[in-house]
Amino acid sequence: MILLTSLFCLLAAWTAFAADDLMIRRINLKTHSIQPPYLDSELQSRWFEYGGDTLVRADRYIRLAGDLPSRSGWLFSKIPLTATNWEIEFEIKIHGKGSLHGDGMALWLTKNRAQPGPVFGHTDKFEGLGLFFDTYKNDRPGVVFPFVMAMLGDGQTSYNKANDGKDQELASCSARGLRGATIPTKGRLTYFSEKSLKLQLQYKNDDSWIDCFETGPIKLPTVYYLGFSAETGELSDNFDVINVQTHNLYYDPNEKPVKVNTESRNNRAFTQTKKSSGWGWMFVKIAFFLVACVVGFVGWQTYNKSKGPVASGQKRTRFD
Repeated sequence: MILLTSLFCLLAAWTAFAADDLMIRRINLKTHSIQPPYLDSELQSRWFEYGGDTLVRADRYIRLAGDLPSRSGWLFSKIPLTATNWEIEFEIKIHGKGSLHGDGMALWLTKNRAQPGPVFGHTDKFEGLGLFFDTYKNDRPGVVFPFVMAMLGDGQTSYNKANDGKDQELASCSARGLRGATIPTKGRLTYFSEKSLKLQLQYKNDDSWIDCFETGPIKLPTVYYLGFSAETGELSDNFDVINVQTHNLYYDPNEKPVKVNTESRNNRAFTQTKKSSGWGWMFVKIAFFLVACVVGFVGWQTYNKSKGPVASGQKRTRFD
């Protein structure tokens, strides 16, 4: 009976913690997604615009900057991204012939679009989010390059290229092996409005995602555009965008644990779990668990009493 009680408690606990897992719907946003052949019959993209030294190879890549000195290019969405919660999955390739290389590329979610400048091919003092894939180390002792760093721009603060943005860093990780990776380099950037921003990378093994960083609440501009840019200096590399898929995420706003719906993309399944940050709900579940255990224990005690010694005055029958 003790075993049955324990199983009952475990079942109650599992029910309390798992019953409110909710499936998130992922709605593809064609307006912010791009894949081969990239261009239509008029050599234009309906939803994206490109410029600078960007070269489009329709069956293979969008090359923002080629392996030559002093090149820069950009790719930006034509309309703003208005989803409250979203996920951007992108495939890029950073490669070149030389043993020395630079400078880097960036993913942007900024208030202003298509503005060339000195920050990985984009304008400085931007307002919004910049995600930098920095392949050349200027002055960041103790940091392994390539280096992936997020910066939240306020429209007034400059990116300090001299120390690789050390003072402007929101979150970061080192990504040794990202440049020249033998498998497609992929990223997954997930944003829940004013709750969290998470980046995962895949560049070592297929279907093996590495958590780069996850922040607390951040606030993006009310209107922002999705873009990519890259630049080379005296040293160079090829900076290619292969594929971009953006999804709008719909989830229960009650901050309960939610499980992202699994879909197959390119014959691969991608899953993600986001846990609740609400302490109140956790206490409710713990209380439910304790009540369930108490009920189980009382039931066990009642059962034992009903099977105990017979009432006084009754005769016992003995079997030898």
